[in-house]
Amino acid sequence: QVQLVESGGGLVQAGGSLRLSCAASGSIFRIGVMGWYRQAPGKQRELVANINSGGSTNYADSVKGRFTISRDNAKNTVYVQMNSLKPEDTAVYYCSFRILTSTYWGQGTQVTVSS
Repeated sequence: QVQLVESGGGLVQAGGSLRLSCAASGSIFRIGVMGWYRQAPGKQRELVANINSGGSTNYADSVKGRFTISRDNAKNTVYVQMNSLKPEDTAVYYCSFRILTSTYWGQGTQVTVSS
């Protein structure tokens, strides 16, 4: 069983930065795809960014150039550095881990960007 614990959310002014962290349990972490999703009120959950075991990354168009995803396999941790935050980035951010046909989710962390 994989458990994911996010941290680093909070309230920030527009233009500010936050870094989210997600610590995973389990030795299979390093061979799966880690990702960050977000869900704003009244909207569907959407992919923010993901990174595979080889370090290849994928970003939503809305965050390209502002967000950077990275992973530290030695620490079983994935990060997302969020810069130049906008009010429309306000959402609950969820960490995910996908391996084969299974996807695991963290509990979510709130990010609020004030204008």
